[in-house]
Amino acid sequence: MNSAEVVRLVLGVLAGIAVIPLLVSLGRALTVAVDDEDAVLVTAFGRLVRTIRAPGLHWLPARLLPWVSLRTVSLRRDFRLFDDVHVNDARGTTLMVDLWLEFRIDDPARALFGVADWDRALHNLVSHAATSILGNREFSAILSDRTELGERLKQDISDETARWGLKIERVFIRNVKLLPEVSRQIFGTIAARLERAKAAIDENGRLAASRLEADTGVRVAALVAEAKSAYPLAVGRALAALRGQPEVLAAYQELYSLSLLRPHRTVAFRGFEGEAMRAVDAAMLSPSGGEATGIAPLNGHGERVLNGR
Repeated sequence: MNSAEVVRLVLGVLAGIAVIPLLVSLGRALTVAVDDEDAVLVTAFGRLVRTIRAPGLHWLPARLLPWVSLRTVSLRRDFRLFDDVHVNDARGTTLMVDLWLEFRIDDPARALFGVADWDRALHNLVSHAATSILGNREFSAILSDRTELGERLKQDISDETARWGLKIERVFIRNVKLLPEVSRQIFGTIAARLERAKAAIDENGRLAASRLEADTGVRVAALVAEAKSAYPLAVGRALAALRGQPEVLAAYQELYSLSLLRPHRTVAFRGFEGEAMRAVDAAMLSPSGGEATGIAPLNGHGERVLNGR
């Protein structure tokens, strides 16, 4: 290979290397690359002529024309957080609600051309729907039925957002708050209710205790009356049994007659009958303090028994 051929080969290689970027640039200029979960809108003179949603590389020579433009719209799931949406419940209490909204663009042409600013329009729509739906519920119901109310909010705004090319997937009520002054009023009301409930419980307890004490007193009185009525019968039966034993009956009658003299302190002298000493003499010799003379002291029933045997 001579030098001329080498020069031509080198020039050919350089020309090929230079042509490749030109071909790539031309290919990019004549095609449109669409990513997954994206849509490309093709407009001519400001008018929509084509919507490309399939991911991949699409042949579009018309994009070289100056009046043709491309707009890319994301179809991925998006979300918005609306903080402190002020609503009034059924009793007129002002609440602040945080709403979490998940959606995606279902119709990119409507989302781009159907509304001037769908983001701001969505905020106003959600605020209005929250005011109308939550305004029919009390504060306690809003706290307990947040999932149901979120579903109702979704159904209420879905028809309107569909006109904008948006598809609402989920609506959550994240937080429900009260204004500081309203919180103080509600806490004061709850404290008063608790105090009234406590007073009612205390009063019911006192009434129940009084009824129980009265019932117990009635039962005790009935039992005492029954016992008192049974006592004479028992004594009568005992005396009737003693009549069969004259000696025991006589001893009982003697003790009973002595107990009538000084029931709290009875001194009996036994075993002094006979020639040695009489009972009267033994009584005269009995000192007042039985502890020093060895005479038996009073027993547990208040009786001093002096036995001469």
